[in-house]
Amino acid sequence: MAAKTLTRAAIGLLGTIAIPAMVAAQETRLTIGMSTTPTTLDPHEDSSAPNNATSRHIWDSLINLTGTSANAPELATEWKVVDPTHWEFKLRKGVKFHDGSEFNADDVIASLLRARDKPSQSFASYTRNIVNVTATDPYTIVVETKVPDPILLNSVSRIRIISADCKEAPVQDFDNGKCAIGTGAYSFVSYSPGSNLTLKRNDSYFAGPSHWSNVTLRFLPDDGARLASLLSNEIDIVETLPADGMARVEASDNLQVINGLSSRFVYLGLDVSRDVSPFVKAADGSDLDKNPLKDERVRRAMLMSINRPAIVDRVMQKNGTVADQFVTQGYAGYSEKVEKVGYDPAAAKALLAEAGYPDGFSLTLHGPSGRYVKDAEVLQAVGQMFTRIGIKSKVEVLPWSMYSEAYSKGTYSTYFGSWGVNTGETTNPTVALVASRDEKKGTGRYNGGGVSDPKIDEVLAKASSTLDEAARAPLLEELSTETFNNLWLLPMHYENVVLGAKKTVSYTPRGDKYTLAYDVKPAD
Repeated sequence: MAAKTLTRAAIGLLGTIAIPAMVAAQETRLTIGMSTTPTTLDPHEDSSAPNNATSRHIWDSLINLTGTSANAPELATEWKVVDPTHWEFKLRKGVKFHDGSEFNADDVIASLLRARDKPSQSFASYTRNIVNVTATDPYTIVVETKVPDPILLNSVSRIRIISADCKEAPVQDFDNGKCAIGTGAYSFVSYSPGSNLTLKRNDSYFAGPSHWSNVTLRFLPDDGARLASLLSNEIDIVETLPADGMARVEASDNLQVINGLSSRFVYLGLDVSRDVSPFVKAADGSDLDKNPLKDERVRRAMLMSINRPAIVDRVMQKNGTVADQFVTQGYAGYSEKVEKVGYDPAAAKALLAEAGYPDGFSLTLHGPSGRYVKDAEVLQAVGQMFTRIGIKSKVEVLPWSMYSEAYSKGTYSTYFGSWGVNTGETTNPTVALVASRDEKKGTGRYNGGGVSDPKIDEVLAKASSTLDEAARAPLLEELSTETFNNLWLLPMHYENVVLGAKKTVSYTPRGDKYTLAYDVKPAD
């Protein structure tokens, strides 16, 4: 299949001739206040919620993962299982990239393999089972997997389809716009890292043009700045409405609060692999000869010391729900066998003494600022609760751009993390967060604590290759039981979705907490 030859400049010239009157007639602007700053526009470099939400405006995927985690057609119109390790996808015809070049199988092959083979391995949780991608004709591709993969559709929904011409492009070619060329609802105009991304409506979008002709995504991780921008009418809709600003928004004649449920699980991760952990010391600040976080009794004492209902109610001002495992009741993999750990500081002190730490120890809690709901404040509260049982705690928060890569690499001893469980089942977070880190298998990419539990790895391998849902269900539950009864992660809460917006717009919150411009509508 021939490479694309029509240049962006030529298409841009054609565009200025063909459609200015139409655009001018439908000039509508939307500004969204994003709560977190993406680290890059390269859609395959860093799999994080802010990056993935931003990339969805410019690029499409084979499968559209809807706001309720359903799989719907996007660049693939239909698909079928050829045999347990081969899936066939029929591609949408007549789709063009923003530079006017034709979309075909070459682009899908280049994108899926690029995401799989990227040195960052950020999408390994989704691409780990892909052996090869081949084309049987320009609009039919076959994905071969290592084992039967029951969640392949969900996995490929995470991979944005770029132009094959950019498959070897470095990150900077996406950030400067040279390769920020997709088939999506919006095309790239300009990008100022850490500040904003400006977009223009794709009037030829196969699913129909968006209502908004011009969109600006402003990156405002500071709660106060984000709220002030909404209250001053600079912004149409903001993510993660600060809880202490809700009353002011509700009292406004022009503004509204939009609420919804999310699938985002928030947890504390612990270094359970190193014999000596860098940010854990004795109570007097001297070095310890062993890492207390490797002792399950210590981990249990830490969770027992955290008054999670109070944190949700007071610190988060009810913008969350206490969690005990990856998913809530009703989702695949929820386990009745997971022991719920309640708030009991007296019992926590006794457990610390039993584990050999009657005088406690000291540690540093690391986390991001502005990434999760009240993240810095939640960490401060946790640190105070740890200190009350003898674990003297210092809290250090960093901007997400500095924190995101460090925590997943295991830099910290105790760290704040989260995972959007958008598959609605437990293999996805298990693969990413607690499976043993193995780059060849694509497991443990965000396992910052170094968890390596042979039982989890064994059950995960079975669950990940079992297509029969009835046989798969008990395996999914076992993953939850093993993870949380050993407290490899300390479960904190599920985040709620709370946005602030002008009353001139309407929006239905998504479970993944993405705020997508093409889903924002004018109010009736």
